[in-house]
Amino acid sequence: MTSQQPTHREVVEATEAAEATMRPQRVPVNVYETSESLVVVAPLPAVQAEDVQIELRPGQLRLWAHLRSAAPRDYLLHEWDYGGYERELDLPAGYGGAAEASLANGQLAIRVHKGETTETVRLQPAAG
Repeated sequence: MTSQQPTHREVVEATEAAEATMRPQRVPVNVYETSESLVVVAPLPAVQAEDVQIELRPGQLRLWAHLRSAAPRDYLLHEWDYGGYERELDLPAGYGGAAEASLANGQLAIRVHKGETTETVRLQPAAG
């Protein structure tokens, strides 16, 4: 089996082609309450903070991350991609006043504070 490194252009083209045709992967989450906020934790392997978008809407939280890289490879087994993640959650009543997020070690943590919002707020996680 020979292994030849793809060029940067080949990686970019393969990533664009993969993202154009792929369905986003549904991200599993853990959710728990603290005294001040609702905490949502999601695994997002192989993406950077700048790849992730979070949207806080009245009664909902949405997160997604673009495909990071799809170098052309001949996989023997291919069960997941480096990105193309998405998840939408309904928030319990009383949460949604503000949000903050961080991404470290492939794990996204979002804190949704108590309160209500009437607007859509977009944010990106801090790298940590």
